[in-house]
Amino acid sequence: MATPRAATRATPAADRPARHAERWLRVLGDGRTGALLLAAVGLANVLAALVPGGAAVLVGAWYGALLGTLAVSGVAAVAVRLPAAWREWRHPTAVHRGSGALETCVPERAPAELLAAIAAAGYRARFEEGHRTWAIHAVRRGWSRFGSLGSHLAVVVVVLGAAVGAAFGSETVFSLLPGDQALLDAPRDGFSSAVRLESLDAEFGPDDRPRTLDVAVTFLRDGKPVRETTLRVNEPGDFDGYLVHPWTYGPTARIRVTSLAGTTLLDASVPLDAVRDGEPVGTAELPTAGVTVGLALTDAESNELGVSVVGRSGPVDAARLRPGESIRVGDVRVELAGFDAWVTFMSRRDPGLPVLFAGAGLLCASLVAGFWLPRRRVTIRPAGGELSVLLRGDRFDRPADELARLAGRLASP
Repeated sequence: MATPRAATRATPAADRPARHAERWLRVLGDGRTGALLLAAVGLANVLAALVPGGAAVLVGAWYGALLGTLAVSGVAAVAVRLPAAWREWRHPTAVHRGSGALETCVPERAPAELLAAIAAAGYRARFEEGHRTWAIHAVRRGWSRFGSLGSHLAVVVVVLGAAVGAAFGSETVFSLLPGDQALLDAPRDGFSSAVRLESLDAEFGPDDRPRTLDVAVTFLRDGKPVRETTLRVNEPGDFDGYLVHPWTYGPTARIRVTSLAGTTLLDASVPLDAVRDGEPVGTAELPTAGVTVGLALTDAESNELGVSVVGRSGPVDAARLRPGESIRVGDVRVELAGFDAWVTFMSRRDPGLPVLFAGAGLLCASLVAGFWLPRRRVTIRPAGGELSVLLRGDRFDRPADELARLAGRLASP
């Protein structure tokens, strides 16, 4: 005789997509999935910072897909946990004995008195009456669980801010000499926001560490000055939605080069924007004379400038001079008027920055709710002439003091 088998009920075909979607939603919303994705994003950023040329990995399609999956994981985590958090807050459930649960006993009292006492202690309570017994289930700060869920949404907001910045932001780098100006972004119709370099005030201590690095600039709109300000290290300027950072700087030599007949060949500041043998160097082409003038700051303390002239067939002559001096070098005469500085600026516009700050604020608020305002759950039942009080706190919470406070309120007439 064949053994009877339990009848199985096949899942309707129409319900299968919903079941698969729910299963994937729970997988994506699992804390381990989120931790793994965060670790992958962190590893990618570490590699981008440490490996030469590693920044290219942050603009690849796979990195965008990784961030998108992380955002979906955050939304899934909230979607999976939110209904249960809402039900528990509005309809407190029973606390059971086990790890993390604390228990004490208090004298027996009428349920109505207990409900009043526990409400005065800040708990939302629900009275449950069975066939032979009764119980009171209550929760305090049930809303803090929503705060904890906010940390998942905070990750989504941060990823969204990064995506907005990457899609609509811009970054422009340009170098200016004193008196020069440049647009804060790529030229386009109607765009006129610009910055003009006025001066660089640099002061160094005996250990060659900078004491002062003040960059005086003027912001312009439609070619007209709007605001003068001083930019410092970690103190960028803010103008028309752009943050302007002084990035790097270096010396320039203000020289005047003339032919032996007195014709001016060059009268400008030449940036010493390269380094050779530890000395700032720069060059100036003189096509009309068929030579190149090389400059090197040979002695920064005495402001001594080395000048060399190179022709088509090789070096012609070399000399040294100080501010205010004029000297013949080959077939040209070079006069050093003094030194200025060139400054390289980075202009950045990031419309996603407010979204990033909002995500960071939400994350901080969620952590405050989770660690400093923990949820507490309690169940009160009759137990042999006394009342059993079971209390459970959230993870990382030690609610022993809360149990003593609550037991005192319940025991007081």
